[in-house]
Amino acid sequence: MSSVQASPDAVRVDGASMVFNAGSPGEVHEHHDDDQRLEPGDIDTLLSPSGSGTTPQLRVIANLLEPTSGTVEVNAKPASQARLDQDYGMAFQQSGLFDWRSVAKNIELPLELKGWSKADRAARAQEMLELVQLPDRGTHMPWQLSGGQQQRLAIARALAAHPPLLLMDEPFGALDEMTREHMQAELLRICAASNTTVVFVTHSIPEAVYLSNRVVVMSAGPGRITDVIDVDLGDRHSDATREDDTFFKKITEVREALRRVEGGSSGAALGVDDR
Repeated sequence: MSSVQASPDAVRVDGASMVFNAGSPGEVHEHHDDDQRLEPGDIDTLLSPSGSGTTPQLRVIANLLEPTSGTVEVNAKPASQARLDQDYGMAFQQSGLFDWRSVAKNIELPLELKGWSKADRAARAQEMLELVQLPDRGTHMPWQLSGGQQQRLAIARALAAHPPLLLMDEPFGALDEMTREHMQAELLRICAASNTTVVFVTHSIPEAVYLSNRVVVMSAGPGRITDVIDVDLGDRHSDATREDDTFFKKITEVREALRRVEGGSSGAALGVDDR
């Protein structure tokens, strides 16, 4: 009988630790004692008070920061190789679009860097515009789009080269509440359609609960993991999800975990600090 081989982890962190200000009186040792695994298609949210190291944690996964010890793998490869292979896309609070390039040309930029042909770039850009529901905006300029549309465009550009992993640093933080909720639903739809794994940083409890398979709660600097809370709101989210008792119960559970953090509860140390 043949055995079924499990899919490799999309993200795997094993005992990663970092030393800041090495050799100085202010030397700081931080550890990541809990191993972390994300399966393909998972969404994990890092939630914390400000200044807890959530943004640097994304940089460690993206190999923009190198851990002092331990290992980080993306798609069963060292994070450094995954970075070279462009296995991840990144989206930030500011969309980072180029105002002198059209909407379609913004999406095509990472494809140009990878050497795609002009025809293939154009076809992929239109495919992504369809995915983020901006099919007729390719010839527009970014400044002609609303804030929510600009963020959808930024996600389209981040996903254009088929990256299996998307790293997002408070991408909806600057949006009004209704647009933010719409973009959360859009992100779930887009990632389900592309089977993209996501690591998402936010300081919003409802956003973390709505989006996540797991909410990773961290203390203020030095960043420490204090809780990992599983969330199951079903496969198809809707406006009704935000009014469901399970949604509110999970918000309360996460809020109480954050209160324990503010009360000085300690946990397993995370590998980075926001400094």
